[in-house]
Amino acid sequence: MKEVLTVVDMHTGGEPVRIVTGGYPAVPPGTILEKRAYVRDHLDHLRRMLMFEPRGHYDMYGVLPVEPDLPGADLAVLFMHNEGYSTMCGHAVIALGRYAVDRKLVETVEPVTRVGIECPCGLVVASVEVKDGKAGAVSFESVPAFLFARDQRIDVSGFGEIVFDIAYGGAFYALADCRQFGLEFGRSRARAFVDAACAVTDKVKRDFPLAHPDHADLAFLYGTILTDGGDGAGSVATRNICVFAEAEVDRSPTGSGVTARLAAMHAKGEIEPGEARLFESVVGSRFTGSVARTMTFPDGRAGIVARVGGQAYYSGTAEYWLEDGDTLGRGFLVR
Repeated sequence: MKEVLTVVDMHTGGEPVRIVTGGYPAVPPGTILEKRAYVRDHLDHLRRMLMFEPRGHYDMYGVLPVEPDLPGADLAVLFMHNEGYSTMCGHAVIALGRYAVDRKLVETVEPVTRVGIECPCGLVVASVEVKDGKAGAVSFESVPAFLFARDQRIDVSGFGEIVFDIAYGGAFYALADCRQFGLEFGRSRARAFVDAACAVTDKVKRDFPLAHPDHADLAFLYGTILTDGGDGAGSVATRNICVFAEAEVDRSPTGSGVTARLAAMHAKGEIEPGEARLFESVVGSRFTGSVARTMTFPDGRAGIVARVGGQAYYSGTAEYWLEDGDTLGRGFLVR
């Protein structure tokens, strides 16, 4: 038997959050991006064990807590998925807010407890509702977000000319109306959404170099979000599907994706600070979203700080190990 890896499983809006609670080797001190690089280069076999089959699945998502480095951070985390390590994850932050309160990683304050979570993209502050000592709904203010490119056009094989935006919400996304592909939420198959989103992602990655004002390691396209064209106003939810990493499908509305959508909407004059909007995923789960405040980057770029809210739940706990001679147990994917 090898060393045992222990986890707590949660989900936010149906999207899994597998939190590592023990068994990982120590990660050397450094910045959060240096820790991310170390885990990617030296401990990636453990990501495959926990995310891939037979312990996980193609769309599994995980969190590795590490030592915080930033002032104001109560904990620091690395995010993992089927392709590697993302820079931001809103659905995981929502789960981690509740987890931090329940695990007494922070001092509990009712009715709202603050949890500072250091992510690879920066410090994210979660606000956890607490009643009678029990953590409930969570909202968070993410890192500054911005619209990178507006109303861009590309020719996508099989679909023709597609109009899209690129926005950053802790990660970069291409944003496009699904109706351009002949798709409709509630009618079209998930596979059709995935194929369309991947076609956009592949094309944008080739043709649109990205840049982030803070760090070059953040300048990569994480995925594509297809929307129903709505804006989530008037308590009428706008639906979207986020296809990220290696064609992974988010079951939640996607926290960083909602942030990116809000940044794009604000830049286009479609939302003002303080206005509440409602976002719905492909499984019907919902996040709230609003522009908490506007800001300006050092390079003069206009941006926003978004507030996104949702609810996470516990699924269980588990212990995992790799038995000698078990080659498949190292991790594999069928899809």
